[in-house]
Amino acid sequence: MAKVSVKPLADRVLVEPAEAETKTASGIIIPDTAKEKPMKGKVIAVGAGKKDEPVTVKVGDTVLYGKYAGTELQIDGKEYLIMRESDIYAVI
Repeated sequence: MAKVSVKPLADRVLVEPAEAETKTASGIIIPDTAKEKPMKGKVIAVGAGKKDEPVTVKVGDTVLYGKYAGTELQIDGKEYLIMRESDIYAVI
């Protein structure tokens, strides 16, 4: 797991998106221009939560989130998303 120096605030969660698929199930290679943005990733850091609402996800969880959820940012050359916990649909 990656060590990052970013600590999300309140109900925010830092997620490392999963790699986009490079091949279909039948073996066809997908070019970079046609790859779809993944909608799952691993939780890297979590905030402390709001006063009445603690954060329910924890570091290391694999989560599903919305297609346009979060804000993209780059830390040490790696892509991450920072989003509200409410943008996360499920823990898998």
